[in-house]
Amino acid sequence: VRGRLHHKQDKEVMQSSGGVLITTVFPSPSPVLRSPDRSEEGSITSKMKKSCSQVVVFYGSQTGTAEEMASRLAKEAHRYGLKSMVADPEEYDMSDLAQIALELDEKHLAIFCMATYGEGDPTDNAAEFYQMISDQDLDLTNLNYCVFGLGNSTYEHYNSTGRFVNKRLLELGGNRILPLGEGDDDSTLDNDIIEWKEQLWPKVCTLFGLDGSDQDINMRQYNLEELEDPDMSKVFTGEVTRLNSYLAEKQRPPYEPKNPFMSHMLVNRELHKGGDRNCMHIEFDITDSRIRYDAGDHVAMYPCNDQKLVEDLCVLLDKKPDTVFRLTAIDSYASKKSPFPCPTTYRTALTYYVDITSCPKMHVLKEFLPYTHSEEDKTKLELMTKTTMEGKAAYQEYVVKNFRTVNHILQDLPSCRPPLDYLLELLPRLQVRYYSISSSSKAHATTVHVTAVVLQYETPTGRVNKGVATNWLLPQVPSDDKHYSVPLFVRKSQFRLPIKSEVPIIMIGPGTGIAPFRGFLQERDVAAKKGATVGKTVLYFGCRRKAEDYLYQEELESYVASGLLTLRVAFSRDQASKVYVQHLLKEDAALVWDIIDRQKGHVYVCGDAKSMAREVNATIVGICRDQGQKTQQQAEDIVKKMISLKKYSSDVWS
Repeated sequence: VRGRLHHKQDKEVMQSSGGVLITTVFPSPSPVLRSPDRSEEGSITSKMKKSCSQVVVFYGSQTGTAEEMASRLAKEAHRYGLKSMVADPEEYDMSDLAQIALELDEKHLAIFCMATYGEGDPTDNAAEFYQMISDQDLDLTNLNYCVFGLGNSTYEHYNSTGRFVNKRLLELGGNRILPLGEGDDDSTLDNDIIEWKEQLWPKVCTLFGLDGSDQDINMRQYNLEELEDPDMSKVFTGEVTRLNSYLAEKQRPPYEPKNPFMSHMLVNRELHKGGDRNCMHIEFDITDSRIRYDAGDHVAMYPCNDQKLVEDLCVLLDKKPDTVFRLTAIDSYASKKSPFPCPTTYRTALTYYVDITSCPKMHVLKEFLPYTHSEEDKTKLELMTKTTMEGKAAYQEYVVKNFRTVNHILQDLPSCRPPLDYLLELLPRLQVRYYSISSSSKAHATTVHVTAVVLQYETPTGRVNKGVATNWLLPQVPSDDKHYSVPLFVRKSQFRLPIKSEVPIIMIGPGTGIAPFRGFLQERDVAAKKGATVGKTVLYFGCRRKAEDYLYQEELESYVASGLLTLRVAFSRDQASKVYVQHLLKEDAALVWDIIDRQKGHVYVCGDAKSMAREVNATIVGICRDQGQKTQQQAEDIVKKMISLKKYSSDVWS
């Protein structure tokens, strides 16, 4: 979130109205290998046999998109009369893949939906599987499989995880039934998935000897039960997994994604001095939490949806928001017994558990058709859910270009009224938001700082869409009589200062791209005050206007005054012609080359991936070429080598 919501290459949180998307482009830490579960519970073959599943869909997903795709494929398999299951590779002994072909003969299929994270890395839940097939020569002879990769073409290692899994399974003897599919979340992910599925299902029908026509069957995965006299002490109120885990007396470390820490907000102050935008500086208390962090790490928060949107949705679908209900899997062998913690209330589910601000996918709209009564509304939905060019264009125009959320669609199609419980089943989970930490634990051991721009924009239909997390945080200004707590945890990164403080660094971070560099500066300031030698520290910062959005101006100028920092600032709109950080880099070409070449310094880039980061990269290559008297190819090789040696690190969003 512009200060910033981190995000992997598999656009896992495609929020047209929910914040700015971030991709961290640097290597992930090596996975910590657990002893695989070799019991029957950990056997994918045993689970398939018990559940009579012929198709298993594995997913490597960081924050939801690949997992959502896997669930969708498993549901669609049921339309063809195929029993299927979804599987998280982290929960199974994946060496058991070799047994599938042996024990289930030719009537089986393993589908892999694999997202790419960072510099071509597998997602956390697929890291062990990735390493296993890399290191071991499994015999996967006759394993029927296919792979779909989810990535972002903005980045160099586009879809490398999916490509590797696709290639490696073939090398191990697998029988690939369909060429690799690739989805680009930078532009065409939904269409890429649809086009791949159009090839997939005919191949699947041929494999299983089916006639190729899908069946009109009940696609519901969960049964609804509304509780008339619930025990409220056993009703979930927004917890991620463990009931009552947000209560102070129930909090216990270690704190991680399934067990976040309830941190008290200490500070929430406005950073902008003028203009019509907001940028927050927030400080969270981590005293006695045992949470440790380094400058460059990320803090993750579980946000809440806007209460007005929640209540409007309940009114539209004629449900009392505080009704307690439970959704239970129809299939006793389902990987998830409920789509989110149950029992809970409709208000809680819509507030904490499901994403109601993203544009609903085509497959979700298709499920609305049986619950749409007017011919006009039904005709619109039928067109938008067709996989033809005309259908895709209609969906793009009506939903995507107009940033329509589920609330908007139900408002604009008044006869479309799916049951709320089915809507909760169809919508993706509300995802955690990752922000670069804008402090150093060496200066602030008991607090974590965040720098975040508040996202609001008007859509072509005249509505105002708001970013989920930042607009939730904006009014939470703590005072003597107002206290706020946020569930959070810290995720380690590899975006790090050099180990030796004497190594020079160049930091390039316009806007809230300054966030991690504020932590870097605090860390170097502490080192200098302790008498350590600190190398040349240069920051290229950019904003629109000096009088409006010059973030942390006083802090930065104090570092300049102390001799710690060389500061260059581009105010893009304070003069007739726009000036950006790449222009200042060109002006300082001799200095930049000296730090890169003679001083063996490190370069860090943080900000927009599509334009700024690319322009900066091209500028650095140009400086290496011109100042170093190199050819274009030699200059590009210099930068590539710096990246491979972690001397050129990027932390960018798209």
